[in-house]
Amino acid sequence: MNVKVQKRIAAEVLGCGIHRIWINPEEKDKVSMAITRGDVKKLVRDGVIKKRPEVSISKGRARTLHKKKKLGRRKGHGSRKGKKTARMSKKRAWINRVRPLRRKLRDLREKNKLEPKSYRKLYKMAGSGAFRSVAYMESYITEHEYTKR
Repeated sequence: MNVKVQKRIAAEVLGCGIHRIWINPEEKDKVSMAITRGDVKKLVRDGVIKKRPEVSISKGRARTLHKKKKLGRRKGHGSRKGKKTARMSKKRAWINRVRPLRRKLRDLREKNKLEPKSYRKLYKMAGSGAFRSVAYMESYITEHEYTKR
C-alpha cells in the first residue's frame, strides 16, 4: 500500500508540492492501484485525492500593530531606530514649524490686529527661527504689545 508515486503524480497534476496532497486513508488500496496520470485525475475528480490549503503566516498580529501605530502608540524611545532626522528630515520639521506661524501672522494681518511694521518684524523673526510654536509666538505678541487696540 505504498502511495508515494501516486502522491508525486497528484502533486504534478494539481500543481502543488507533495506535502500538500491529501489521500483519503480509507481509499488507500484504491489509490495504490492507480498507475497512470488518468487514474490519478479520476481519483481527484472523485474526491479521494485532494489538495490541502496553503499554510501561510497570519496577518492578524500585524494588523493590530498597524492600528496601534496609527493611533500613535508604540513610538517611544525603545521602538526607534535611527536619528531624529532620519525619522523626519530637518527640512520637513522646519516646514511643519514655519508654515503655521506664517499662516497665523497672515490671519492677524487680515483681521487688522497687526500693523504692517510689526507684521514685517514678526514675519522675519518667524523665518529666522525665533518662535518654536504658534502658542509661543502668540505669547510673545501679547507680551510685547504688538496687537492693535
